[in-house]
Amino acid sequence: MEVIQKPRAFTPKRLALVAGIVALLGSCAQAPSSQQPTQDNASATTVVKVDGSSTVFPITESVAGEFQKTRGDIKVELAVSGTGGGFRRFCAGETDISDASRPILTEEMEACRTAGVRYIELPIGFDALTVVVHPQNDWANDITLEELKKIWEPGAEGKITSWKQIRDSWPDRPLKLFGPGRDSGTFDYFTEAVVGQPKASRNDYTASEDDTVLVEGVSKDPNAMGYFGYAYYESSQNRLKKVGIDSGSGPVLPSRESVKNAEYHPLARPLFIYVNSQSLSSKPEVKAFVEYYLNNAERWVNDTGYVPLPDKGYELALTHLQQGKEGTVFEGQSQLNLKIEDLLQKEAKF
Repeated sequence: MEVIQKPRAFTPKRLALVAGIVALLGSCAQAPSSQQPTQDNASATTVVKVDGSSTVFPITESVAGEFQKTRGDIKVELAVSGTGGGFRRFCAGETDISDASRPILTEEMEACRTAGVRYIELPIGFDALTVVVHPQNDWANDITLEELKKIWEPGAEGKITSWKQIRDSWPDRPLKLFGPGRDSGTFDYFTEAVVGQPKASRNDYTASEDDTVLVEGVSKDPNAMGYFGYAYYESSQNRLKKVGIDSGSGPVLPSRESVKNAEYHPLARPLFIYVNSQSLSSKPEVKAFVEYYLNNAERWVNDTGYVPLPDKGYELALTHLQQGKEGTVFEGQSQLNLKIEDLLQKEAKF
């Protein structure tokens, strides 16, 4: 019987290893037998399949590791395809749960509808999307939204290549950029919040859906800038420097406190899991895992570096799960500057 063992603390190396295994398994995806447990395993275990966001991954990995210690008859298979890649598999009926660092989009809703996949949307916490530089960078302590747009908008490609071009007082040093790939929900949210349109971005940067690649890239280059979820900064903060975001009222550093106090915007965002309704009703192991997830989410969201919802948030999510409330409250788009209390009001009116 295979059980995923969870280390007590999340490390980027853990994600890199899992992502590598997922990539290897993906290369064999055309073989039908690769999607099914062996006959021996099938009689001993049942499987819950999860894919999606690398931002949400460390939370789900933590919950799955503890869950499997109490339920040795259930195996939780984890993959990291990015929010967009995860939704493609989810809406094709290939997974039971999709981790997401943004709400489901209109085209993904349509794909699920076409395939007959109905789902329950469950918020699990909040993230402070974090802009980082190398610790030796002693000039970029804060940055405005206008400056971020100047760096990342499509028209900057091949043109904005020096730090001095961003702010005249900064040095004339080459600008090396690292950011999520186009299957990432972090990419979608950042481009909408900063550039003004989802997926509108320059392409001449090092891109990856694996945030550990971005951490490594920025930590090794004194001229680098990157962005990803707060947990990845927190787990490598001795190798990175976070940058304050000035959205018009002065710079604010990303932190759990600035998210809780609704001070860090527009880069604070909710995190989700989406559950296949048919899996929930026909596979007791899925129901058991999701209930365990919501009952323990506050602990693991906090331990992995994100911001837990108030108790009321998890109570609402459990109620929606038990009542089978299908669909989304986000109308197929991300909503910027959403506060935790705003999310709870939406969920209460679901």
